[in-house]
Amino acid sequence: MAAVEEILIADRADRWSALGFSVEDGVCEIGGIALRFVEGRQGATGILDWELSGIASTELDGLDTRLAVARDLPDGRTHPNGTAAIDHVVAFSPDLDRTVRQLEQAGLDLRRIREEPTPAGALRQAFFRLEGVILEVIQQPDDRPGYDRSRPARLWGLALVCADFEALTRCAAGVIKGPRPAVQEGRQIATVTRAAELAIPLAFMSGRPGVRRE
Repeated sequence: MAAVEEILIADRADRWSALGFSVEDGVCEIGGIALRFVEGRQGATGILDWELSGIASTELDGLDTRLAVARDLPDGRTHPNGTAAIDHVVAFSPDLDRTVRQLEQAGLDLRRIREEPTPAGALRQAFFRLEGVILEVIQQPDDRPGYDRSRPARLWGLALVCADFEALTRCAAGVIKGPRPAVQEGRQIATVTRAAELAIPLAFMSGRPGVRRE
């Protein structure tokens, strides 16, 4: 099965430390996955690329991808803000069907395509199962300014599993909105506001019902 080994983010590590993450030498390990913070390339910010193992190709419809050999990172750490794991990685595509085809060809496991709109406004979504993580690919609305179906897909944001929302609120006071009921039944979600000045959209979710994390 495909697995995420590292996510490269053009952002300041100190902004993540200020939210209660443990960051050492520019790396934050969450659930056995390394978030590596670097300076932006030619002014770029956000998720620059990711490193995957267990895939047949790095041609993922524009999702910048490096092929990795599986690593042995500790996966039992819970950060001071209660973060225990990565729940899902979010990507956008102007042509969801094209992106789904290429990801399946590379060996990613498509679980389902959601055709009905979500409360957040996404018209269609595809969900891929990676080892311990979900990749959510959202169809970009074709009525938005600048929409171009020929453009590649892009990595956008992260949703993390938080085991302690009280700890999160203490660590990130003033820049957290929520928690509130999530779209997924039985779960809670909190989002980081723009005041935190992160380079990517970031959310925290309670664990999946019935799934226990040590």
